Amino acid sequence: MAALNHLIIPAKDKHASAKFLATILGVEAGPEWGPFMPVRTANGVTLDFVDSKDVRTQHYAFLVDDREFDAGLTHLKKDGIRIFAGPHKEGPGEINRYHGGRGVYFEDPNGHLLELITRPYGESPP
Repeated sequence: MAALNHLIIPAKDKHASAKFLATILGVEAGPEWGPFMPVRTANGVTLDFVDSKDVRTQHYAFLVDDREFDAGLTHLKKDGIRIFAGPHKEGPGEINRYHGGRGVYFEDPNGHLLELITRPYGESPP
């Protein structure tokens, strides 16, 4: 069975971008490997940030538990990062409660739209 192993994410500053995401997710960035600064998720997928002059923004969603969501949201608010309930920047300063979970959207230093969710979309509440 195939499994996602890594994504390469263009960044204006790979170190700053990796540190930003790692802080929100409550994980460590690195160690640097070749031109990449990886951030490893709980399921083993790495997001490999690489310095680039050509950054085309993308969307990345992270499934987290309630504790991780609360910690990430605390970091976002403490650091003055604008949050939104929806992907088109609707509900500024709010979170959503889709599918019986909680979710929040925010931008990283490159303008990538990041999302924390506590329940996968399409999954029914318990």
